[in-house]
Amino acid sequence: MMTILFKKIFCAGVLCTAFTHVAIAESNNQNKQTVASQQTPHKKSLVEVAFVLDTTGSMASLIDGAKKKIWSIADTIVDINPNAEIRMALIAYRDRGDNYVVKTVHQLDTDVQSLYSALTRLNADGGGDMPESVNEALNNGVNKLQWHTGNNAKRILFLVGDAPPHMDYLDEKQYPAVINEAVDKHILVNTVQAGNSSSTQKVWKKIANLGKGTYLSIPQDGGQIVQVATPYDDEILRKQAALDKTIIVYGEKEIQDEVVSKMEVRKAAPKVTQVDNASYYAKKLGAKKVISGSGDLVADVNNKEVDIEALEESKLPESLKNKSIKEKKAIIQEKLKLRQSLEAEIATLVKKRDDFLKQQQMDKPDSFDGVVKETLAKQLSE
Repeated sequence: MMTILFKKIFCAGVLCTAFTHVAIAESNNQNKQTVASQQTPHKKSLVEVAFVLDTTGSMASLIDGAKKKIWSIADTIVDINPNAEIRMALIAYRDRGDNYVVKTVHQLDTDVQSLYSALTRLNADGGGDMPESVNEALNNGVNKLQWHTGNNAKRILFLVGDAPPHMDYLDEKQYPAVINEAVDKHILVNTVQAGNSSSTQKVWKKIANLGKGTYLSIPQDGGQIVQVATPYDDEILRKQAALDKTIIVYGEKEIQDEVVSKMEVRKAAPKVTQVDNASYYAKKLGAKKVISGSGDLVADVNNKEVDIEALEESKLPESLKNKSIKEKKAIIQEKLKLRQSLEAEIATLVKKRDDFLKQQQMDKPDSFDGVVKETLAKQLSE
């Protein structure tokens, strides 16, 4: 029998703090400049996935489901490409006359934890008529995200919505021209239609066909979001809590606030979402991190991203200030040793959890996360 868990965690004080800090993180994300990396092909394998998401009022249930399942989607990517550098982005769109038309909620980068934090703050509102600013949103997704070049990158975009584009907005580039540019950049364009509008279906199928992607159809509410509790979840979260304690937060105040915020938002997530989050980091190979982005001294020293001997005293936490280099290194090594032990234990539990989930009787997915994961599994394996 499959147990379905729909547990919500209310942590008002933590969330208020988190949202305050994440506002800084969002601003930092919007200002990141990666032009050099955009022009210089990576030697390492890359997987880049962007979501261009309709956030008008009719999409509220789908967005709430996406908040629960984004880590499960990320988990699918790392299952297929554990050694790859994974970069994800989120663009939200509505229509002219709403409080925004198109905005980059999260730029295309490796900080998936920041993307999740941004997604938790995203709400559905506006709309009310059928056509939306799909053309402008697609153009932003294809031409304003910082896609890498090079043959070692897989680039995948999901357009998610329930209404066709405004073809009467003649002052913007329209989707046929935008999709041609996506093809030139080797970006696969998939479409996910929520609901059963025939006018949306016609355009969504055409966009997917032009973009060499897949057309996907789901219920208006995003489909049934299934979160399966397993016998290993509680132990995974206990060890994840211990793992979090090995983080040494450092850097400029904005970076330190961002790290604290990410951890608070993660702890406020539904239980199964937290486990999906832990699973993602347990499976991710290469430069090991407890939380994505910078600001964890243990990970950054271990991954040779910072030199403890050259680090300014002002960027250190109080626990390391006024200590000798030898003492600092000893503290970091002690944290790292504990971290590596916990990571190995979590990885074992995650494997058991995956085996348990594979044994459950699952219907063919018709939910947002289900069709996205199925499509990613296929396209990343080709």
